[in-house]
Amino acid sequence: MAKSLIIMLHGVGSNGDDLAGLGSHWAPALSGAAFASPDAPYHFEHGAGYQWFSLNGVTAQNRPARVAEAREAFDDTLRSIVDAHQMSDQLNRVVLVGFSQGSIMALDALATGRWPVAAVVAFSGRLASPEPFTPATQTPALLIHGHADTVIPWAESESAALRLIAAGVQVKTQFEPATGHTISGQGAQTAVKFIADCLK
Repeated sequence: MAKSLIIMLHGVGSNGDDLAGLGSHWAPALSGAAFASPDAPYHFEHGAGYQWFSLNGVTAQNRPARVAEAREAFDDTLRSIVDAHQMSDQLNRVVLVGFSQGSIMALDALATGRWPVAAVVAFSGRLASPEPFTPATQTPALLIHGHADTVIPWAESESAALRLIAAGVQVKTQFEPATGHTISGQGAQTAVKFIADCLK
């Protein structure tokens, strides 16, 4: 049985395969870890991929309600993975890694305290959850964002970090001057080291 479980949460319009390669890249540094990279529960309206919630007509005002509505299907997805790996009573050995919309959902799982996991890593994300936040404060977070991101501004991760810290979460950040809306090699390296430290 795996000693730990890393669940990768892809961005909108993508699919689980998109982040699966990162898992195989990280595996040597995380001995005994299992990796899961599910498809999000909903079909993307504008292409072949999947989404955690719809972006149609999304605004800063209605986004928190969409995130809240997405929780049930998100939790069902995670629960089936955690159960399949026999980790439901060992969430302290589970790590959530999100990119973009996957980060929004991972940070929501953290901010609500629904998933008291070992760690959360959010690449190119934002904290879009309805307040108040009730996090599991024993779960540390790493937020990585590129200054050159034109899809989700890096200031969203800066704001997320400040609000999570105010709610009692231990947060580390890494802002990368030349990185766009993607996971850089440097970001991937920082993340795997952070995950390994959190699972020690």
